[in-house]
Amino acid sequence: MMHKISYLLRLLLPFILCLHLLITTVSGIDQWCHKTPYPDPCKRYFENRNGFRLPTQLSDFRVMLVEAAMHRALSARDALANSALNYTTGCPKQAVFADCIHLYRDTIMQLNRTLECVSGKQYCTDFDAQTWLSTALTNTYTCRHGTTDLNVPDIITPIVSDTKISNLISNSLAVNGALANNNGTTTTTADRKGFPTWVSGKESRLLQLQSERAVRANLVVAKDGSGHVTTVQAAIDVAGRRKVTSGRFVIYVKSGVYQENVNVRRNNDDIMLVGDGIGSTIITAGRSVKDGYTTYSSATAGIEGLHFIAKGITFQNTAGPAKGQAVALRSSSDLSIFYQCSIEGYQDTLLVHSQRQFYRDCYIYGTVDFIFGNAAVVFQNCLILPRRPLKGQANVITAQGRAGPFQNTGISIHNSTILPAPDLMPVIGTVKTYMGRPWMKYSRTVVLETYLDSVVSPLGWSPWLKGSDFGLDTLFYAEYNNTGPASPTSGRVRWKGFHVLNRASDASAFTVGSFIAGTSWLPGTGIPFTSGL
Repeated sequence: MMHKISYLLRLLLPFILCLHLLITTVSGIDQWCHKTPYPDPCKRYFENRNGFRLPTQLSDFRVMLVEAAMHRALSARDALANSALNYTTGCPKQAVFADCIHLYRDTIMQLNRTLECVSGKQYCTDFDAQTWLSTALTNTYTCRHGTTDLNVPDIITPIVSDTKISNLISNSLAVNGALANNNGTTTTTADRKGFPTWVSGKESRLLQLQSERAVRANLVVAKDGSGHVTTVQAAIDVAGRRKVTSGRFVIYVKSGVYQENVNVRRNNDDIMLVGDGIGSTIITAGRSVKDGYTTYSSATAGIEGLHFIAKGITFQNTAGPAKGQAVALRSSSDLSIFYQCSIEGYQDTLLVHSQRQFYRDCYIYGTVDFIFGNAAVVFQNCLILPRRPLKGQANVITAQGRAGPFQNTGISIHNSTILPAPDLMPVIGTVKTYMGRPWMKYSRTVVLETYLDSVVSPLGWSPWLKGSDFGLDTLFYAEYNNTGPASPTSGRVRWKGFHVLNRASDASAFTVGSFIAGTSWLPGTGIPFTSGL
């Protein structure tokens, strides 16, 4: 009998050892997952995976988390693509699916570049990785928002395990953020390489010397036929067919009104659009949510390719205040610059969707939430012009979309001016104007050294909805050293998340140098900027 038991034990020993190893591994991964803000999706993912090794340090765990998020995002993309086949082109559900498939493809790209970075295959900084992970998370929320725009909330959640993906990305953000804080990383890869090769002295001069534009440009766009092409999109499409994409592709857009929707797609990098100035070179269209587009797809110009620069161009959405959300410019271009441009619309004029962006000497017009999104963005020396909304509406300048506390995103308005647009002047006494309201729970907006005209309400800021306390404790709204008749803060809101900054050291965290690492990528472009306060 003992011989049989001994034989059975020897037979079962490998399985017992494997079971012990599995229990130990699962127990061990539980300990790691409990370090994250969302431990349950983390544990469930790894409990259902075979062959993973327990991490020995936080950087190993970070790689595993990004891999997990990537795996979920790939499955979501495929599920969305298969489900989209059930709907005909032109219907609202198909419009939402088109956005979501596009956004999840971008999420995969952001996670892939992060994975190459954190696994050591490509050099980047923790600050870069945090930006890309923030973008991946923002994409999942943008997909979901499209279902609300077109009133089809039932179609995405059953198909995509959206919460699990968002939570896995949030876990990656938390761990990467901890490593970034430990390493004190606040720069981009440009610091390692010197100034990026995508800006040369030639392009720098193009931003300064109007007479050289046609000579120096790779392509000239002219409405009257005197250039290479007659539409802006045609020139962008030519640039997108480049076999070798090193170096900047300069497109000079002559004076004229270009009635078209423009898209600079992912991987069409290093594009520079140079116009003849605000009010002279105008790109205009009129898509809106009321016409069947999502907010995301309503944009007159949508910019995704890396390192985009625009100078001397007006971007318009002419849908008008009655059409609701109607975007003039949408940008998710990392390390992008808009210089001496005008962005004109009503509700949701400028979607600073994601990544790191800089706006200098720009005019921005709108009514409700007219600067919104979840980029890390600085507006410097800009003129912000609330205009006449629909009767009974209030103007809200910003609606920042930071969804989690670990995203390194926010809107910083520095050394700018807030004035009423001419069409608001006749009714200025009947329209309230606020600097922002919390679109998402961790909304973050700061206004630094800016002139605040009396058009701004003494309260300064608005809740998302009247009487709502959504996000008021978790948002971060701040003011520092502003001037003008609306600058006194004694009458401001009394929310836990609102702050009056009294120290320059606190305000400097939201300047060009610190918030978007601008000293790594702005010098040499010929565009003026102030790094600090």
